[in-house]
Amino acid sequence: MSGRRVAVTGIGVVSPCGIGVEAFWAGLNGPAPEGLRRITDFDPEPYFANPKEARRTDRFAQFAIAAAAEALAQSGELQADPLKIGTWIGTGIGGLNTLEEQVRVHDAKGARRVSPFMVPMLMANAASAAISMKYGYQGPCENTCTACAAGTQSIGNAYHLIASGRCDAMVTGSTESTMTDVCIAGFTNMTAMSSTLTSRPFDKDRDGFVMAEGGGVLVLEEWETAKARGATILAEVMGAASTADAHHITAPSPGGVGAIACMELAIADAGLTPADITYINAHGTSTPLNDAAEAEAILKVFGAEAPPVTSFKGVTGHSLGAAGALEAVGIVLGMQKGLIPPTAGYQTPDPDMAPIDLVVGEAREWVPGPTLSNSFGFGGHNGCVVIGPATD
Repeated sequence: MSGRRVAVTGIGVVSPCGIGVEAFWAGLNGPAPEGLRRITDFDPEPYFANPKEARRTDRFAQFAIAAAAEALAQSGELQADPLKIGTWIGTGIGGLNTLEEQVRVHDAKGARRVSPFMVPMLMANAASAAISMKYGYQGPCENTCTACAAGTQSIGNAYHLIASGRCDAMVTGSTESTMTDVCIAGFTNMTAMSSTLTSRPFDKDRDGFVMAEGGGVLVLEEWETAKARGATILAEVMGAASTADAHHITAPSPGGVGAIACMELAIADAGLTPADITYINAHGTSTPLNDAAEAEAILKVFGAEAPPVTSFKGVTGHSLGAAGALEAVGIVLGMQKGLIPPTAGYQTPDPDMAPIDLVVGEAREWVPGPTLSNSFGFGGHNGCVVIGPATD
């Protein structure tokens, strides 16, 4: 079990189902959209000093800066030594929009026309760096780039920095914008994407994920510091863990061995047992192998009396590295509302997953308690984080 308690004092989000936390919550409780989950109404310019600065920032970093602005506005001014305030924003891929655009410029117009801003725009660490520079945070400024586990692992890494005493506050989360023609073609040709662009986690007829984009940010603080400055504590990060399947570049390990270990380690890190977990926010991508492996892993950890399970990806789609942060924001909102959003898109039960108590149809009333959030990525990366309600 880790040391100091870690409070969540701010959340922010940019997502396909809503920009800003209240719009996002409404979207999570709405119907499943159709098609690719693009964000169509995002204007980055209000978050930058001028339009030129916005243009020199890739879309994935723009999302993070916007989400951080909302989270920090809710949290209020952090009262800590700048050397003890860090930034840790994950991503699965980074500035792919910029990279593809500049490759086209090179091929059409020659090497001298490639933008001198290309490298700082496409770097996977660009979002973390931009937030630290905007707010003057001089503590660890790092980035986790572990495919679809990046968001959850980033939050876990930030949590451990505070729990260990290295930092007093962290701005953390993840972001992604990779909805280019080439990226979509790559996922489609490897048969990871749904052929009908329908996201239906844990459904018998699921046939792949639906690509999305977005970004989520949480402000984490040492508990007593947050209380002393009068911050509103929204939730508590209680524990986190990371493991590797060491099995296959895309397929989960048979029986969900890596996922089982990660869930058990995260729960133990929180000083809890599986019986203490009241809700599981599943990775639940809507792919045949992932959902089956995750369901099997949940049953092995929790038994037939596993707590309620839901996947937000029926609504949000799969935003790759951003997914874990979007889901963490949704969990914190659910604790404020006393509700678990349903798994949108679910219609046909899968008999192999019958023991799982999947929340479907409408939101379920819930007395908030310790919640386990799962993220599993290509390469065998597993990340789990335990989030609890704000209680003394």
